[in-house]
Amino acid sequence: MPTYFAPVKDQQFILHDVLKLSTSNIPGYSDLDQEVTGAILEESGKLACEVMAPLNMIGDTEGCHLENGVVRTPTGFKEAFEQFKAGGWAGIDMPEKYGGQYMPAVLASAVNEHFLASNQSFSMFHGLTHGAASAILTHGTEDQKDMYLPKMASCNWTGTMNLTEPQCGTDLGLMRTKAEPNKDGTFSITGQKIFISAGEHDMAENIIHLVLAKIPGGPDGIKGVSLFIVPKFMVKADGALGDRNSLSCGAIEHKMGIHGNPTCVMNYDGATGFLLGKAHKGMRAMFTMMNEARLGVGMQGLGQASIAYQNAAIYAKDRLQGRDVTGTKNPDGPADPLIVHPDIRRSLMDQKSFVEGARALVLWGSTWIDQAHRENDADADGIISLITPVIKGFLTDQGYAMTIQAQQIYGGHGYIEEWGMSQFTRDARIAMIYEGANGVQALDLVGRKLGHNAGQHAMAFFDLVKTFCKENADIEGMDAFVTPLKKASKDLQAAAMYFMQSGMKNPNDALAGSNDFMHMFGHVCLGLMWAKMAKAALFALDNKATDTEFYLTKLTTGRYYMARQLPATGLHLQRITSGSDTVMGLEASAF
Repeated sequence: MPTYFAPVKDQQFILHDVLKLSTSNIPGYSDLDQEVTGAILEESGKLACEVMAPLNMIGDTEGCHLENGVVRTPTGFKEAFEQFKAGGWAGIDMPEKYGGQYMPAVLASAVNEHFLASNQSFSMFHGLTHGAASAILTHGTEDQKDMYLPKMASCNWTGTMNLTEPQCGTDLGLMRTKAEPNKDGTFSITGQKIFISAGEHDMAENIIHLVLAKIPGGPDGIKGVSLFIVPKFMVKADGALGDRNSLSCGAIEHKMGIHGNPTCVMNYDGATGFLLGKAHKGMRAMFTMMNEARLGVGMQGLGQASIAYQNAAIYAKDRLQGRDVTGTKNPDGPADPLIVHPDIRRSLMDQKSFVEGARALVLWGSTWIDQAHRENDADADGIISLITPVIKGFLTDQGYAMTIQAQQIYGGHGYIEEWGMSQFTRDARIAMIYEGANGVQALDLVGRKLGHNAGQHAMAFFDLVKTFCKENADIEGMDAFVTPLKKASKDLQAAAMYFMQSGMKNPNDALAGSNDFMHMFGHVCLGLMWAKMAKAALFALDNKATDTEFYLTKLTTGRYYMARQLPATGLHLQRITSGSDTVMGLEASAF
């Protein structure tokens, strides 16, 4: 069975050596000294390692089962959920008014990595609840917040998002679910939603569904969509649960992965719903949840890559296979360990450099969320909006690729279920698809985010990288990071300029290069993270840090990324500037 250990030391390095949380002016950060963050991360890590991780394979093999309209979750899940709730983890960053602790998003992100890496299926129950609660917090009335948020912040009630229907996924303007107005101000919701994660289960008293539907007579297409709160059980004025609403789970899907979380077909048969936000403005409210979910899904890519790498590294050091071509390393054994071979090292370095760079990117991105929300900073909001599709798309594409590399290190054993590596690849695969497939993320980045506000936020990102390179170019040891970062950033800017020049004449030229641009942007982001981490490591060594091995390892790993991964921006630029002729060259009938 695979193991998991929480990367607290690495997270502490990023939070304090790189991001310098406790000296930041962002409200709430001054309380986050190393002792505080260390204590919290140790506790969340303990829960992840000792409670959640041992249930991961159980959830995968048992799955969920629909019995008489109730979904039964895998053995141990309900008990673990009670421990999770008792620790207050569900509301770690929710407002204190509703029972949360209002910790900054950057700390919540670090905690959530532990949960997502150790058991992705389990973590989806509370992750989706948090997203639904955020939508209610942002767009709900005071009465709605008071009624639902205390129970959701504690996860006594869980939440879902209901978007997809059998005939429509990304194009939500095609939805057929109707919301007929009632005389009392409520709505009768009728329709079917599919792919609803945790749509029905036995781990909470109530499930609060957020459902997109169309009010008859509204605008056509996406402009006519509204969002509704549709509880599984009706809630009385005093907060007690009443009758069951007219909704049911018709089936659960048989999936490639995330077996421990039920993916439900939900039927609404005149269910009572309450408008959330304004009529016909449902997508505005839903995107509060969607954007949060996309960042969370990016963390799923990181989480699965992290646990897969941890186990692959252990296996590579233990498994004896062949001899080192430069000389025997294990003379008393029949063979040397796998890790002596250069191609195994290459694979492990790919994984290690990605995981540590992605971890830094997620936490750095979370500081922009905190700055945007806690300081009402529109520029910070612009930066995190720009990089959200990058975090979601790039980290899940690459995270899945890293799980495959980890599986490959096991050879044939990686293909055998008892070793657990197959589960990581299967669980990671969904992250590339849901909450907006990665092709859609790339289109969003190029078609919307890049040119938003006349390109203001993209230019701010380019300036941020340029300033970092200029300010750190003369620091001894930084040339190996600054020079390739500068080159990669110029590639990214050249691609953006190509889109502006050619995309205006032929939109296909921009859209055909969108996936390459998303990956190029991701590499530049990780290049910036490695440069920041290198600067922090060099500073620590110059100041006689005691754990020199940690900082030297960090520098060596970073140099690997800059030399072996970051140059991919040149290939992506070449593909982008080749235009769309070869992509669109065949008639549809030729496929």
